[in-house]
Amino acid sequence: MIFELIKSFILGIVQGITEWLPVSSTGHMLLVDEFLKLDFPKDFTDMFFVVIQFGSILAVLVLYFDKLNPFSKHKNEKQKRQTWALWEKVIIACIPAGVVGILFDDLIHDLLYGPIVIAIALIVYGILFIVLENSHPTPTTTSLEKLSFKKAFCVGMFQMLSLIPGTSRSGATILGAMLIGCSRPAAAEFSFFLGIPVMFGASFLKIVKFFIQGGGFSFAEFIYLVLGMVVAFGVSVYSIKFLMGYVRKHDFKFFGYYRIVLGIVVLSYFGISALVG
Repeated sequence: MIFELIKSFILGIVQGITEWLPVSSTGHMLLVDEFLKLDFPKDFTDMFFVVIQFGSILAVLVLYFDKLNPFSKHKNEKQKRQTWALWEKVIIACIPAGVVGILFDDLIHDLLYGPIVIAIALIVYGILFIVLENSHPTPTTTSLEKLSFKKAFCVGMFQMLSLIPGTSRSGATILGAMLIGCSRPAAAEFSFFLGIPVMFGASFLKIVKFFIQGGGFSFAEFIYLVLGMVVAFGVSVYSIKFLMGYVRKHDFKFFGYYRIVLGIVVLSYFGISALVG
């Protein structure tokens, strides 16, 4: 049991770091799982990888509670209206990915969840980040208050692309937001907020499917799940703070290069494994 606790702890760290950085949590989880070899039933493992996202969601809610709370006593009426408008933009932006995810979740998982697709997505989006940053676009939207509903929906269309494993939800939304004129901090912040309903919905859907299909877990597995979520929460807090501090002074090219290297590593490792196998 102690080894499985250590593995759950490590996976929580990986989830907390990679969920908010534009580097693909799926790609990292794939590699970590390959080396850790979780001793869980496959259906529980699939559910575990998704449900520990609850910890990451909670980190955003805690860090941005006041900004996301339309009932805050510290806000005047205008600020409360702006908060409601922010939530409306988040909901609008979540519609594309929500609809496609609900309708095609199983199909996407069966057809696209593999190392080759993940590696290609890592490399392609890494190149796109570098190309975008080299073009030096001038942001026209520097705060979420200035983000229009039309632009919010456009970011949601990019978020839909993140259903392809390896793309990275944060990577797709940040890239999309910057392409339509958002500043790096505004793009990153909106990406955090979009993650709340999307990740909560994905986790809830995965749990429901898990139990409908006759799944269940032992007390020990419940402990692994809770540990993963708690660790993901703690690490996510620092990961979010790091990214917001980083983007105020730097661009995203480092993450672009990192994605390309990681994609090559995934492609090479699993390609060699396939040949050896």
